[in-house]
Amino acid sequence: MAQKGVQLDRESFSCSICLDLLKDPVSLSCGHNYCKKCINSHWDEEDQKLVYSCPQCRKTFRKRPKLKKNTMLAVLVDQMKKTGLQAAPADHCYAGPGDVACDVCTGRKLKAFKSCLTCSASYCEQHLQPHYESPPLKKHKLVEPSEKLQENICSQHDEVMKMFCRTDRQSICHLCSVDQHKGHDTVSAAAERSERQKELEVSRLNIQQRIQDREKDVKLLQQELEAINLSADKAVEDSEKMFTELIRLMQKRSSEVKRQVRSQQETEVSGVKEVEEKLQQEIRELKRKDAELKKLSNTEDHNQFLHSYPSLSALSPSTSSIQIRPRRRFDHVTAAVSRVRDKLQDVLRDKWTDVSLTEVDVLPSDSPAEPTTRAEFLKYSCEITLDPNTAHTELLLSEGNRKATCMSNEQSYPSHPDRFTRYIQVLSRESLTGRCYWEVEWRGVRVDVAASYKNISRGESDDSLFGQNDKSWALTCFKNKYTFWYNKIQTPVSGPQSSRVGVYLDHRAGILSFYSVSETMTLLHRVQTTFTQPLYAGLWLHYKVGTTAEFCKLK
Repeated sequence: MAQKGVQLDRESFSCSICLDLLKDPVSLSCGHNYCKKCINSHWDEEDQKLVYSCPQCRKTFRKRPKLKKNTMLAVLVDQMKKTGLQAAPADHCYAGPGDVACDVCTGRKLKAFKSCLTCSASYCEQHLQPHYESPPLKKHKLVEPSEKLQENICSQHDEVMKMFCRTDRQSICHLCSVDQHKGHDTVSAAAERSERQKELEVSRLNIQQRIQDREKDVKLLQQELEAINLSADKAVEDSEKMFTELIRLMQKRSSEVKRQVRSQQETEVSGVKEVEEKLQQEIRELKRKDAELKKLSNTEDHNQFLHSYPSLSALSPSTSSIQIRPRRRFDHVTAAVSRVRDKLQDVLRDKWTDVSLTEVDVLPSDSPAEPTTRAEFLKYSCEITLDPNTAHTELLLSEGNRKATCMSNEQSYPSHPDRFTRYIQVLSRESLTGRCYWEVEWRGVRVDVAASYKNISRGESDDSLFGQNDKSWALTCFKNKYTFWYNKIQTPVSGPQSSRVGVYLDHRAGILSFYSVSETMTLLHRVQTTFTQPLYAGLWLHYKVGTTAEFCKLK
């Protein structure tokens, strides 16, 4: 019974925040008592909320209460300390499996609060106090508790390894540097850690960039998936309406078309989901790798960092060679069935016409008219920024990545598979579908204003130049003339010279138009085709320093 009473006394004089015997006890108006330091720390965290509360009863205070020392409790706690009735540590304060134990505690050891790299020992909060109070011990290096302190001790000289041998790629002590490592390239462990830390940050940036790229690809896939489903649903709905007009003679064919659409839809959706899963898997792996590097980056023990860095710093190359391509649409089904109905409605009883899913696309009859005035074009204006990952190294991007300038020296862009390496080109970050309009202001000898698919070549071949392939369309702007390029075919263009070019895109209708913009707008060239992928705005700058092109802010 006496022991139970002592335990009750200990609980009565313990702080509910730190669970230890009260230190400098203070009382709140609600009657609860805390260590002065503990309650102040608790309220420091609530400063932004402008409401302060009691951790026990949750009573709130609009203003931060002024703390008053509880003199009676202070005397009682002091007497308890003198009589040896210290508050017993809670069970969670003792070291268990996987915890770092205090090297000084006898009997059941407490968890270590800090490890000392100088002493090569770990200490609980109580036994750590001399490191805060003794001037010589204050100079020691304290880190988070570590079980690997002995790895910091030289096995040959029993000295702390504070140096690193770059020649042999290992941590050494001072005596090693003048003994078997004499003449080697040696630096302090801190200096080597600083160099490797820089490499680690670069690796993390590369990982984060790859994560962003893959997440962007996943978003494009999801948009494709939605478009496939919407297009397929509309094709099925329209096909069923038309086949209903043909009653019994067309019912069988209606079912066949529906089956073909659904079959192709299932194939396309399955393909998209398979690609998405691969991308998601790579993203998860990259995030796991980034988390490991982040944890290593926060390690305070230089030697432990250097020990673990080689195995974690290596970044495996991307296993994904996935190219996001446009998926099959089903508008052509509706158009094909409509033609069959109109031509064969009277003679269908005697003939059978094959309506397959390989019919070519036709221009939608409900496509809205192209704008005629600049005010009408501006209704479809879109903000375009340049993607640094695609920019040639001799291009300087500025003005929030809206402006590109040709430079004489290479820019320090990181390596990226999307970067143009031969021609001084760059693509927009945004993909363009639907109806879009943008303007480019240019200065220099020659600038090409282009629109391109994302999967255009980025290598050293001529195919990587805008207009020299079937994946891009380019208007070449000189000071005194224009020309248009597509698939290596040049088309002369006439029109008034201007330093500003407007580009109008109706992706669904397959229209791409280029305009000379001044006080009025003059059509320079119009493309009528079928776009099979989202487009990206592009720029090619002539090899002359100071040539610039900028996507204008349109209001």
